[in-house]
Amino acid sequence: MKEFFSRIPTIKYEGPKTTNPFAFKYYDPNRVIMGKTMEEHLPFAMAWWHNLCAAGTDMFGRDTADKSFGAEKGTMEHAKAKVDAGFEFMQKLGIKYFCFHDVDIVPEADDINETNRRLDEISDYILEKMNATGIKCLWGTANMFSNPRFMNGAGSTNSADVFCFAAAQVKKALDITVKLGGKGYVFWGGREGYETLLNTDVKFEQENIARLMHLAVDYGRKIGFTGDFYIEPKPKEPMKHQYDFDAATAIGFLRYYGLDKDFKMNIEANHATLAGHTFQHDLRISAINGMLGSIDANQGDYLLGWDTDEFPFNVYETTMCMYEVLKAGGLTGGFNFDAKNRRPSYTAEDMFHAFILGMDTFALGLIKAAELIEDGRIDGFIAERYASFGGEIGKKIRSGETTLEELSDYACKLGAPELPGSGRQEYLESIVNNVMFG
Repeated sequence: MKEFFSRIPTIKYEGPKTTNPFAFKYYDPNRVIMGKTMEEHLPFAMAWWHNLCAAGTDMFGRDTADKSFGAEKGTMEHAKAKVDAGFEFMQKLGIKYFCFHDVDIVPEADDINETNRRLDEISDYILEKMNATGIKCLWGTANMFSNPRFMNGAGSTNSADVFCFAAAQVKKALDITVKLGGKGYVFWGGREGYETLLNTDVKFEQENIARLMHLAVDYGRKIGFTGDFYIEPKPKEPMKHQYDFDAATAIGFLRYYGLDKDFKMNIEANHATLAGHTFQHDLRISAINGMLGSIDANQGDYLLGWDTDEFPFNVYETTMCMYEVLKAGGLTGGFNFDAKNRRPSYTAEDMFHAFILGMDTFALGLIKAAELIEDGRIDGFIAERYASFGGEIGKKIRSGETTLEELSDYACKLGAPELPGSGRQEYLESIVNNVMFG
């Protein structure tokens, strides 16, 4: 079998002092942190669409990278070449999972019956590779945003025929996900939103989105899918107003429509920042609602107002991410690198450099997050900050064993409360710096 990355060695851990560009500086899969190995804490996944498909095209220019892998694009030979290249890539990096959209793994045909036949063929081939390598499927999904038929969304479409087509794609993507043993299935918001209220019935569209999700859950459970369904919140782009704006909005939607028992969040760093939040915020909101499931590991550019999907290099961000993940007890899913090389980084070597960067950045974030937790000063400060609720009246408030009248009487006897204790934000930020660099 052809070797696609013959110039690239197997990537191994060499430690922080190495200058070898094809070695991990911080990601040591066997290092134990807080009772688990790094590999267990960080189940990394390769995003099929970016790593094997995205070739650097943007709205101003054509491809810069060659992702043909020696085959003619748009053919099943090309689809199989991507499988071969992808598994070689993952093996050389020690990545144990991948994620896919249906039309990432095969070229979409004009007739859905032919597309489904191609999906059956390629999934048989992928399954052979999985069995031979031990690499697994983290989650699958359906691309219901690229084809012009989805210009008004999939579940939110104004066309009953398009809705049926979306249902057919979800059905087949679930079939393939179950066939490949996927741990999850994702609904990415895609074009589920609107441009103007002048032509939009919001309630109608949201009800139909929920109907499509209920149908997917019913079918998935019927065919033996036991994993989590995910919503991946996204605030804008491509639609001006996305229905899954952020974690809080998506969680509210799931609860309102009775989907919260089957769904969790797949939080993407870049989407959180586009919503005006930090990555840490959407992780915390998901976790406290019992819905932190999986993570798309990337970052955005704060100077740009769109989804740049950069490989993560900001260690502050990954430290705060891993702080939330450790506090939440880990993920049911994993860390999918929904990230792409910058357009001028177009070589095979650049593909490996990007993943080494991302894996090392999260590994260092894990190390520092564990040190923050073990340091204990932040947890201790937070406990002290809310200590007044451990007193008699505070306990009554927290337990719901009081009335508005009782609280009013208490306040009147008090006269005026003292100012709340200082938030000491700058002190806490200095602790973070101390742990990060001390």
